[in-house]
Parts: sequence; C-alpha cells; structure tokens
Amino acid sequence: MKIIITEFISLDGVVQAPGGVDEDTDGGFEHGGWSMKYFDPEVMGSTYTELAAQSDILLQGRRTYEVSAAAWPSRSGDPFTDWINSVQKYVVSDTLTEKGAIWNPTTIVRGADLLQTVSELRAKPGGYIYVYGSAALVRSLLDADLVDELLLTIEPIILGGGKTIFPENGKAISFELKSTVKASTGAQVCRYVRAR
Repeated sequence: MKIIITEFISLDGVVQAPGGVDEDTDGGFEHGGWSMKYFDPEVMGSTYTELAAQSDILLQGRRTYEVSAAAWPSRSGDPFTDWINSVQKYVVSDTLTEKGAIWNPTTIVRGADLLQTVSELRAKPGGYIYVYGSAALVRSLLDADLVDELLLTIEPIILGGGKTIFPENGKAISFELKSTVKASTGAQVCRYVRAR
C-alpha cells in the first residue's frame, strides 16, 4: 500500500481549519473555513472521489477524526460519502477510547505505535492509505519518510500563520510533480510522487 496525503493548503503553507470557523482555533487561529470559497466540485470533487475509489484505508489524527465523525455519518448518496463512511479507519490518539471511536469501522493507534503500524500497513497489498487534515500526523509521516504521494490543493490566499504539515527537521525530501489541474476558483490541484 502507499500513503497519499491530501491537503487544502494556503500559499504560505497553512492547512489549519480549512472547513469551518470552529474546526481548529489553536494558537488563536481566526481564519477557520478559509478554503470553502475555493472549492470547485467539478475539478476537486472528481479528483477526491477518484482517489477514494483507489484507497483501502483512511488514516487520521484525533482532531480530524472527531470533526469528520461528527460530519460524515449523517450524509449519504454519493461515491465519496459512501466510501468514507464504510472504509476502514485508523485514528492516531493517546487519549481516544474505544467508546469514543464511534465512526465504524475504526482502529485506534497509539502514538508510540504509529510508525510500526504504518510500516506494517504499507507492506500489505492494496491501494492507498488516504490521509487528510491531521497536520501533526502528516509531519510525523514526512519526518519518517513514509509518504509516497502528496495531493496538495494550493489555494490563492495567504493566512499569515497557522499549522503546517511540513516538519522543521533540516531533512530534504524530493518529490516529482506528476500532474496539476487549475480549478475554476484559481486553486491548483497538484499531485507529487516521492522521488527516490
């Protein structure tokens, strides 16, 4: 299996709270929901639906999991929604309990077991391990060089600070641009593959 990271990202590299005002206000972040006006259902929607069809696992951090678990189960009727509600989910958390893992099917991964669990999953046959949001988780995966692809939707806005997915570890990790599509909103959907 391969890990693909999908993110809505600002020009200055911020991924924090793209979907809603109260999604993540850590650090006094005041721009929650900044990404919504750039969503292009035809370009972005079809890209994410196609990717979901190739993915066998959803991997998330606790906050992204809890936001998603509150939003997606009440929806139905399109291929992406059907996929996200039925796919095997792994959530990385040291605080979430089995009782709190309400979006089934879900397996909880403790932080100390993250790299081993992900390495074991990558060794199995199958499609993608799909990751979105989850900035701290993505930083850990990039730091350990476990990311095979990045699908970054770069949106034409500068947010002036907030959470990023990129570790500040001094390591250079090369990716090759495989495709780019311009959305009607001015966003660019860019797909990168790890260059080995």
